[in-house]
Amino acid sequence: MRIDKLTEVTLKIINETDEPVETKEIEEMVKKSVEDVTRAKLFYRLNNLRGEGLIKGKFIGPGKGVWIWWRKDAFK
Repeated sequence: MRIDKLTEVTLKIINETDEPVETKEIEEMVKKSVEDVTRAKLFYRLNNLRGEGLIKGKFIGPGKGVWIWWRKDAFK
């Protein structure tokens, strides 16, 4: 897996929190460290990290809905 600045910052944010975080909240925090982040790029990266088993994620809400993300070992 290629670890770039966006992946590094995203993993750090998720692994340092004890509660699930919404994509929008992660986006706001990431933008403080990484300049050219779009919501689509971040969401793609989050789903890749989830697919690789590094984080957990769940879709909630109707319509477009909201995704929440958390550490892979947060609720054991």
